[in-house]
Amino acid sequence: MYLRSTPRRNKDGTVVRYLQLAHNVWDPVAKRSKVQVIYNFGREDTSNREALHRLVASVTRFLDPDAALAAAADGLVFVESQPLGGTWVLDGLWQRLEIGKAMKRLLKGRRLDASAERVLFALVANRALAPSSKLAAARWVNDDVAIDGLPATSDDACYRAMDWLIEISATLEEEVFHQVANLLNLEVDLLFFDTTSTYFETEDADEAIARDERGRPVAGDETTDEHQVRGFRSFGKSKDHRDDLPQVVIGMAVTRTGIPVRVWSWPGCTSDSALIRQVKDDMRDWTLSRIVWVADRGFASERNRHHLRAGDHHYIIGEKLRSGSAEATEALARQGRYQDVRDNLRVKEVRIREDERFVICFNPDAAERDAKVRDRLVAHLTELIDGTDKLTPTRRAELRGVISTKPGLNRYLRVTPGGLLRIDAAKIKAEENLDGKYLLRTSDPKMTTEDIALGYKQLLEVERGWRDMKQIIDLRPVFHRKEERIRAHVLLCWLALLLARIAETHTGQTWPTLRHELDRIKLGTFTGPAGTFQQRTEITKPQRELLNALQLDPPPRIYQLAPANR
Repeated sequence: MYLRSTPRRNKDGTVVRYLQLAHNVWDPVAKRSKVQVIYNFGREDTSNREALHRLVASVTRFLDPDAALAAAADGLVFVESQPLGGTWVLDGLWQRLEIGKAMKRLLKGRRLDASAERVLFALVANRALAPSSKLAAARWVNDDVAIDGLPATSDDACYRAMDWLIEISATLEEEVFHQVANLLNLEVDLLFFDTTSTYFETEDADEAIARDERGRPVAGDETTDEHQVRGFRSFGKSKDHRDDLPQVVIGMAVTRTGIPVRVWSWPGCTSDSALIRQVKDDMRDWTLSRIVWVADRGFASERNRHHLRAGDHHYIIGEKLRSGSAEATEALARQGRYQDVRDNLRVKEVRIREDERFVICFNPDAAERDAKVRDRLVAHLTELIDGTDKLTPTRRAELRGVISTKPGLNRYLRVTPGGLLRIDAAKIKAEENLDGKYLLRTSDPKMTTEDIALGYKQLLEVERGWRDMKQIIDLRPVFHRKEERIRAHVLLCWLALLLARIAETHTGQTWPTLRHELDRIKLGTFTGPAGTFQQRTEITKPQRELLNALQLDPPPRIYQLAPANR
C-alpha cells in the first residue's frame, strides 16, 4: 500500500489535489497491474495532513521502533546541507525596512531579470555572511547557502544587478533613510559623519576626466573651467597609510546607535574639508525635525560651521588643540572647575563667543597614557642626540633630517642657534597641559555639557563602522575597476552593515557572534521514491531567543516539498 496524490483541474484553471490510500492488484483478464483505491482522504490541505500525521503515529505504535525508522527512511537519500539562519534573518530585516519593496517598485518597467531584487539581496547577504568577489558570490548562492526566492544565479546577473542599483541609488538611499528613521523613532538626533579611504592593488590611477564638485563625471560638451580634472581611483592622503596606491574616498553618516544611514564615494584625491557641506546638502530634504551634526577636527573650518547651521540644524565639532588658534588658546587659559560625568570623563564649559559654546573634555586615563607615550619618546630622543655636540655640523644636520621625518620625536626637538640638538623643555611643559584633553565647539544653545561631550564621544561609532566595513564586511579588496561598479560595491557594503547593525541593536550581540549562531540553522535536502523535500534543523533555545529579539518567526520546518512524478 502507498499514499498517492491525484490532481483535478477545475473550470477556472485551478488545480486541486486529492490524497488516496491505494495498492496495486493483478488483473488476470487484462494481464496487468491496476490501482485499487482503498480509502479517500479528501483534499490535500492542512487539516488532512494533520490527520495523516495522527494515523502514522497510531500505526507506528504497533511496530518495532527500529523497523518503523527503517521503513520511513527506506530509499531516502540525504543530498546536502546549507546554512539558512543568516540569510533568513537578513531577509527578514530587508523586508521590514521595505528595501526589497522599494527596489521592485524603482526597477519596474525596466528590461531586466525578474529576480533582480533577489540578486541584489543575495549580494548584500554575501557581504554580511561570506564576503567574496561577485563571481564567487554567484557560486556561493548556487552551492553554499539557501536564499528564499533565488535557487541560483550567475556572475553576469550579479554585474547587471549592480548596474541597476546605481541607477536607482539616489531614491533608494532616501527611502531607506526614512525607514530607518521610523524604525528608530528618529526625530531629533545626532548624525555623525566621517570619511575613510580604500586603496586598490594597482600602480596606475584612472584616467583624469572632468568632474563636478561632487566628483561625478561631466559630459564633454558640459565641461567648464569650474570642473576639476581627476580620476576616480587616484592618489591622495591615504587613511590606510598606503599613499603609494590609488584610492577612493568614502563618507558615511551614522546615528548615535551606530546605524549607517547613507554612504558617499568621491575620487581618491578629494580632501575632507568641503565634503560635509555636500553631505548636508544631499540630506537637506530628508526632513527630520532637527539634526545635530557631529564631526571631527578635519571639518572644523568656519565655512563648514556656517553651512551646518542652515535650516535650524546645529553641530558639535572637535577643535584642534595644537592649531594655535586664538579660540583654542583662550579656551585652555580659562579657569574653572571640571564637572564629573560618566565613562571616566570630566567636562568644563568656557564662554568665548556669543554664538558658540566651547567644552573642554578631560579623561584622566587618557592623560596618563599620553604622559607615558611622551616619556618614551623623550627618552628615545635623548638617547639619539646624546653626545651629538661632538659631531661635525654636517653629521648633526643629517641626524636632524632623520628626526624630522618622525613627527613624534621631532615635536620635542629644539635646535640652538649654533646648530646643537636639545630637548625642548618648553614644548614638553606645553604638552603636559594638553594630556587627556580635547576641545569641542557647538552651536546648540540647549544641549547640556554632558550630552555634548558624550555625543562627540559617540563619534567612535563611525570609526567602529569603518573597522567593521573593512574587517567584517570586507570592503577591500575591491574586485572592480569600473567607476560605477566600485560605487555599487560601496552601496552593497553599506546595506550589509546597515542590516548587521540593526540586528546588533535589537539583540545586544555583535554581528560575528550572531552570524556564527545563525549559520548553525541548516537546511537539509532529502530525496527518495516519494520525492524531494527540504527540512531545517531544530531551533535551539539561543537561536529562538535571537529570533524573538529580532521579532522574526523561525523558518518553516518543512521548507519545500516536491512529490515524485508518478
